[in-house]
Amino acid sequence: MNLLLKVTPHIFVFILGTIIGSFLDVCMIRIPRKESVIWPYSHCMNCGFRIRWRDLIPIISYLHLKGRCRDCGARISLEYPLVEFVTGLLYVLLFAIKGFSLETGIYCIAVSALFVVSVIDWRTFEIPPVLNLFLLGCGAIHFFMNLPMWKDWIFGFFVISLPLYLLFLLSQGRAIGGGDVKLMAVCGLLIGWKLIILAFFIGCIFGAVIHLIRMKLSSIDHVLAMGPYLSLGVLLAILWGEQWISWYCSIF
Repeated sequence: MNLLLKVTPHIFVFILGTIIGSFLDVCMIRIPRKESVIWPYSHCMNCGFRIRWRDLIPIISYLHLKGRCRDCGARISLEYPLVEFVTGLLYVLLFAIKGFSLETGIYCIAVSALFVVSVIDWRTFEIPPVLNLFLLGCGAIHFFMNLPMWKDWIFGFFVISLPLYLLFLLSQGRAIGGGDVKLMAVCGLLIGWKLIILAFFIGCIFGAVIHLIRMKLSSIDHVLAMGPYLSLGVLLAILWGEQWISWYCSIF
């Protein structure tokens, strides 16, 4: 019985995450096209028919329809249920580690936006300004929730983004993208200066290693989309950054 009471809230969190994930699918497709994420309603990309409500149940509808459109039979990308599933898992992970609080809810919303940033930047090598503005809003809310520590958040806004902006100017945008600079600024406001420094170095390490492997195994060019790796760094910093920093400081 105790186990059931512990698991039940996380089941609801997972379901909520899959519902949000379904919306993220729409954002990943429409935002790069500069289309509204609200209108028109979800429709088949092949035949254009509006998708019925019963076919919009995250994961379950995809499995029930065997990955095909009810109207025309066209195959539906596996990306849709995967995004829903991963978002659900991320929400469960965040609440399991950070606890059930308003702060964790803000982190979930921010991580959702970072998920969209990662996919879009991976595909287009651009971070849409609207997503950085959304993350700025998340950071501002978190800032006002922690006003006694306002210096940590303000410093976090500039500690990584300012050096990157100087690098952007000196290299004329060849070394770092403007969207990456803004991403580090708004995420610094969200998680503070210590965690954003950690997040940046984690992102750089993952980006360098994975990109070198991809270049070795495939014919991709030297262009690197940093958004996914920086977003991963922010996620890991939110989840375990404070413990890692405390462990590192305890060594000395």
